[in-house]
Amino acid sequence: MSRLLNEQLADYLGLRRALGYRLARPEKLLRQFLDHLEQAGADVVTTEAALDWSRLPANADSNWHAYRLSVVRGFATYLRTLDPVHQVPAAELLPQRPHRASPYLYSDAEIAGLIAATATLRTPLRRATFSTLIGLLAVTGIRVGEAIALNRGDLDLTQRRLLVRFGKFGKTRALVLHPTTVDELHGYQRLRDRLAPSTGTSALLVSTAGTRLIYCNVHHTFKQLSRLAGLRPRSGSCRPRIHDLRHSFAVRSMLDAYAAGQDGQTRLTLLSTWMGHVHPASTYWYLSASPDLMAVAGQRLDAYLADQSLGRS
Repeated sequence: MSRLLNEQLADYLGLRRALGYRLARPEKLLRQFLDHLEQAGADVVTTEAALDWSRLPANADSNWHAYRLSVVRGFATYLRTLDPVHQVPAAELLPQRPHRASPYLYSDAEIAGLIAATATLRTPLRRATFSTLIGLLAVTGIRVGEAIALNRGDLDLTQRRLLVRFGKFGKTRALVLHPTTVDELHGYQRLRDRLAPSTGTSALLVSTAGTRLIYCNVHHTFKQLSRLAGLRPRSGSCRPRIHDLRHSFAVRSMLDAYAAGQDGQTRLTLLSTWMGHVHPASTYWYLSASPDLMAVAGQRLDAYLADQSLGRS
């Protein structure tokens, strides 16, 4: 890798992180791109080189190719301010097609199946880490990235509180956990301290190497566990994803509120704060894909309209 480009990448990442961006995935991709340039014997970013690399792998989704190009574009724009010899590829060369996956809403049995499938993983520590991760996501609805970023000090066993420090837009929130969740996390801590290599990491959830989990590795393992648990796509746009544990948590929370006779709007506002959303409208997206929830909401609306009609008669 060109020493100069390597130094410029470090400066670019440092500048953007100072603005609040985390950039774990872009950093990995940009280092791969610089490796690609080195293999080609190039030390300048060109549109041709950016396109060649962005279209890899050839059988990937076109949106993935577009994302890779957008990552290069950001770095190339920075480089061009330093030296006009670098080219900034146009975004239109690999346009992104907007689409949103349909959430895969997990049943309790499917979540139990995912946790049971972790028993097939190679080591006791890996089995414990992934069963704890899946369970934590299912009962708290936090984001995968937030779970990976958790540190040991973020868990207060006495107060049964979990501090989520790396939410979107740098927001921090404290979640009060159920006693059973605290017991499971405490049990994981004891096992981790006994089995994990001593690396000095502050991470709550660790790999078999004793280091913080890596986002792409977590997704890869979850796909394996999904297959082992017998989960299959429900449609071309509805496939089991780890992020959908968050959707499932939101839907179950609202269904529980309706079953308990609670006010839906009040629960939605509380749920939005719990999940770290800036606006309740963002939370609504997590709920709109559930036929069961929409049916309950429709019944509540019908009952309300009927009451209004009787009041006017």
